[in-house]
Amino acid sequence: QVQLVESGGGLVQAGGSLRLSCTASGSIFSIDTMGWYRQAPGKQRELVATLTSAHITNYADSVKGRFTISRDNAKNTAQNTVYLEMNSLKPEDTAVYYCYGYFRPTLREPEYHYWGQGTQVTVSS
Repeated sequence: QVQLVESGGGLVQAGGSLRLSCTASGSIFSIDTMGWYRQAPGKQRELVATLTSAHITNYADSVKGRFTISRDNAKNTAQNTVYLEMNSLKPEDTAVYYCYGYFRPTLREPEYHYWGQGTQVTVSS
């Protein structure tokens, strides 16, 4: 069973920085993509940033130049961590941030989408 556990959210003033972490653990044969989505109150969940196993990144236009996604790849794919470094934070970045993973749990199974439970990021003006 795959689990994604986030940490690092909190309250920060506008212009400040936060670093989110997400560790994937469990039965993981291979990882295609890990990343972050966010959902603000009354809005749909939206992509923030993703990073593929081929080291291809994709960022929302609203965070380009301010956020950086990176990953630690353990030799044992049972545990991998993805980070989101967030700088120059704005009040509009306030949301619940969800870790995302697209994994193949075993050789014989296809990839599935996995989600963490979310961590709150609040940026005060």
